[in-house]
Amino acid sequence: MRLDPDALGKLLRGRRVAMVSGTNGKTTTTHFLAGAVRAWLEADPAAGGTRRLVHNADGANLHQGIASALSGQPDADLAVLETDERVVADMVRLGRPEVLVLLNFSRDQLDRHHEIKGLGRSWRTALAAAGDDGPVVVANADEPLIVWAAETARQVVWVDTASTWTQDASLCPSCGSSLVREQPPETGAAGSTWHCSGCELRQPTAEYRVQDGRIIDRTGHAWEAQLNVPGAFNVSNAACALAAAELLGIDIPTALDGMRTVTAPAGRFATMHLGGTTARLLLAKNPAGWAEALPLASTDTVVLAIDSAAADGRDVSWLWDVEYEQLAGRTVVATGPRAQDLAVRLAYADVTFRCVPDLREALAGHEAPVDVIATYTPFQRLRKLGGV
Repeated sequence: MRLDPDALGKLLRGRRVAMVSGTNGKTTTTHFLAGAVRAWLEADPAAGGTRRLVHNADGANLHQGIASALSGQPDADLAVLETDERVVADMVRLGRPEVLVLLNFSRDQLDRHHEIKGLGRSWRTALAAAGDDGPVVVANADEPLIVWAAETARQVVWVDTASTWTQDASLCPSCGSSLVREQPPETGAAGSTWHCSGCELRQPTAEYRVQDGRIIDRTGHAWEAQLNVPGAFNVSNAACALAAAELLGIDIPTALDGMRTVTAPAGRFATMHLGGTTARLLLAKNPAGWAEALPLASTDTVVLAIDSAAADGRDVSWLWDVEYEQLAGRTVVATGPRAQDLAVRLAYADVTFRCVPDLREALAGHEAPVDVIATYTPFQRLRKLGGV
């Protein structure tokens, strides 16, 4: 890209492109979709084989990372690409994706991304500019900012993901009025619905739904996800990937078979061994991510790793929006360069902890397996230390 500033557009040309973006879950969702495509290619001898697929599997999702993945497989005509929120508008303009999956918006790295409405506006503008040449958007109907951003797309397939995180959506992105949330009248319906108190923006009717851990497709058939990664949020991610797979022409049983091959996408949920300790790695980058990760921590000892490098976000004030109180009664180890900031938060949460800033030292000497929840930079360092 230094030699040729137009390289990314040239590398995208002539491929069927499916993109996935959002604050949380885009790496896993992209792996789900790539798994579905791979299963389809393997099931059909006439399809041409998996060499047709290119996927930025390591999560390098900025311009350079996407260009690297594409240039490594110049003959692959199917591209499943994780895309950073800031890159979506450029990718819509350059790549003319066939399918665009929009998962969610949460406060994340505010010193880098700034206010999330600005990102949403960039998506909305890009989709409007693309017009009839734009992608079919698979969008999370539970997220007001996603709904507003996707309004200008030529076609939207809505997914009710049964989201539980609402703290980043209090005001209408269209008019600024308060959003109203209410329980649906139907018995057994999942989650709440939302609408704006001042304009017509409201939660759209979904074609796909997540309910009781199952994925309900557009025909009303309920599918057991049976994924090999934990968490209800990953069933929601799989529902979005399933909708995208169908748009690409992949039948649901084949798509689900492919998604079930995903076990540790880019190290998430992987098990590592270091200094005699067995540890499971969980990534949590912001309050919404921590709200999903903390309930998954099942070990008696939990290691929490915090940093504030550029990839984490310099501002760690978000620590006060995470309910660390739920760790009370367990052994907690605070580690990483910002371990002492976390220690203050844990003290206020009445959680007993040890502060061990060095990652190696924090993981050493645990006789029983431990869960490790880490922000991005220490997560990547732990992957390298554990050979994951």
